[in-house]
Amino acid sequence: MKKLSFFLLLLFSTVINSQESKVIEAEVKVHGNCGQCKSRIENALKIKEVKFARWDRKTKILKVVFDSSKISLDSLMHRVAIAGHDNEKFKADDSVYKKLPKCCLYRDSSNTH
Repeated sequence: MKKLSFFLLLLFSTVINSQESKVIEAEVKVHGNCGQCKSRIENALKIKEVKFARWDRKTKILKVVFDSSKISLDSLMHRVAIAGHDNEKFKADDSVYKKLPKCCLYRDSSNTH
């Protein structure tokens, strides 16, 4: 009985450990120009799996802290691309990009602030 109890305890603790969150921080280059871009990028990541997301307009670096046991960095960057912003992992669809406000059109070098 002791062996069975020990085995069950070991199995239970393994299951709990595998379900623990794995919070990691990443920095990714994300293209954008202005405050509207910042809001759009950060809002794309306002989901429960993301603990923190801040995009810096000057450096074009997005710092994101997320639970990697529930979502991948690729999935997060795909969300940013869907919102219209090219990044290290994905390019925004041209049709979405063209609908951004003129000040946000970062692919045209004359629109950089």
